[in-house]
Amino acid sequence: MTRDGSARVHVIDARAIVNEAVRIHHTTPTATAALGRLLAGVSMMGCMLGEKEDTLSVTVNGKGPLGKMIAVSDYMGNVRGYVQEPGVNLPLKPNGKLDVGGAVGPGTLTVVKDMGGKEPYNGTVPLVSGEIAEDLTAYYANSEQVPTLCALGVLVDTDGSCRAAGGVLVQLLPFAAPEVAEQLEKNAALLGNVSALFDRGLSPKEIADTAMTGIDYDVFDTLDVAYRCTCSRRRIAAALHSIGEKKLCEMLAEQVAEGKPEQLTVNCHFCGATYDFTKADVAALFGKT
Repeated sequence: MTRDGSARVHVIDARAIVNEAVRIHHTTPTATAALGRLLAGVSMMGCMLGEKEDTLSVTVNGKGPLGKMIAVSDYMGNVRGYVQEPGVNLPLKPNGKLDVGGAVGPGTLTVVKDMGGKEPYNGTVPLVSGEIAEDLTAYYANSEQVPTLCALGVLVDTDGSCRAAGGVLVQLLPFAAPEVAEQLEKNAALLGNVSALFDRGLSPKEIADTAMTGIDYDVFDTLDVAYRCTCSRRRIAAALHSIGEKKLCEMLAEQVAEGKPEQLTVNCHFCGATYDFTKADVAALFGKT
């Protein structure tokens, strides 16, 4: 945070997070760049939550070939996500960059903040470009009225892995000094290719120095963040219970009619884990044996 309290900055090195997403979802370069940018941005947004139980989810509901993308973060910045069509790979743009905007297409971006027992906060804005960073900036400007600079980047290597990835999120705070806001605006030009900064070996602190060039600031926290799924058999069981015994029994009968084992198989979108529930498991959900 700037020493005068005018602004705060978050910086994330997201290479490990993006590579875990590549491993789980087998994404092509275009899908890797799109989902990777979203994961980096949502991780930083999650770090701004107030309580340990708070969560934040961002859904990019684009009409492009990638389909829907979702990323979910906790208050420590641990994040998980998925893309509906991970095999989509568009031709490069004329400037040689991956065509994330074309793959996402027009649509909406929705942010849901679950604050424990309170009613979840929900805000939806139209996608500005589908390039993710500009869309998150527009969300903060339109839904939360917070002047924000967001820079996100993912550099995909020739073998399909993530070579470098990260992001910067700068926000003006209430009663920000005009001269600080002006300097931050000038510094924005230095963050035009944030993945290249990480690829050059710069640390998050060095990139924060770049974002805060000419401005005195202090580092308040450093967090280890990861791609982390929270699914479990207990949570899946609770979700199945909410469907109701009658419907679950009908689903089991459909499995048998199709010549499949008499069990329900649930796959986690975020990590690929598989959970099987037999007829006896379903009966046990409702206290029967």
